[in-house]
Amino acid sequence: MASTATFPSTLATRSAATARLRSAVPSGAKIVRFLPAQISCAPPTPRAAVSGAEKAQPAPSSKHERVVRVHSTQEFDDALKAAKNRLVVVEFAASDSESSSQIYPTMVQLSRTCGDVDFLLVLGDESEATKELFRREGITQVPHFNFYKGAEKVHEEEAIGPERLAGDVLYYGDSHSAVVQLHSREDVEALINQHRGDKGKLVVLDVGLKHCGPCVKVYPTVLKLSRSMVDNTVFARMNGDENDSCMEFLRDMKIVEVPTFVFIRDGQIVGRYVGSGKGELIGEILRYNGVRVTY
Repeated sequence: MASTATFPSTLATRSAATARLRSAVPSGAKIVRFLPAQISCAPPTPRAAVSGAEKAQPAPSSKHERVVRVHSTQEFDDALKAAKNRLVVVEFAASDSESSSQIYPTMVQLSRTCGDVDFLLVLGDESEATKELFRREGITQVPHFNFYKGAEKVHEEEAIGPERLAGDVLYYGDSHSAVVQLHSREDVEALINQHRGDKGKLVVLDVGLKHCGPCVKVYPTVLKLSRSMVDNTVFARMNGDENDSCMEFLRDMKIVEVPTFVFIRDGQIVGRYVGSGKGELIGEILRYNGVRVTY
């Protein structure tokens, strides 16, 4: 049985016992180590050379598609402004890039299923205006994906496949799922107080960073669990690098690796799991819900 530590009503005071609650990291689990003062993240994805062997132009096949073709810097800026706080996913591509052509159908499919996300396409070889937009955004390889919220770039990717792109859209665009989004220490305290008592649910707090590859990888599993375990478990998420309050929370909790999942019941921290192993995470959640798990 894991040791426990009281989760104080005011998180500014943190006992050394909390640091001992981290479970052993299962073999093969992916984590990202960081220091609060100097955050590091997953190694960058290797850049793939753009192949121009086959002529392929990624472009909306119909006026009804939700992927919007952008032709100038002004159109680009206007689209980000109009989106406000909605997630905007931009594919920077080239008409003679086989890689761009291969990933574009995934963009189209995501645009059909993710109604709360805007999708843009920029072809760098279309005109001088799009070339200038490439230069301004620092795009040197295609396909390149930028993710924006509130006209601010929150993430970028190169040389990724359909599964990673879909995972990124889920992670950065999530605004309506059963996973509670926490933006401050006060949000955490309010959620925990809400689930105190004998009838309170297990709270699973997913702590990560905005640009953390393993955090993105495990998040679709968190989403699925939040829907299937709604009767006995509450799932919440906090990105430590979202603001100063979140980063201070990570320091107080002695969190030095992400993703970290903190398990809380009746106001007490009952354990932690560090890593992105889907099976191990599910096993830990079941264990803290009183289900015997044999590894």
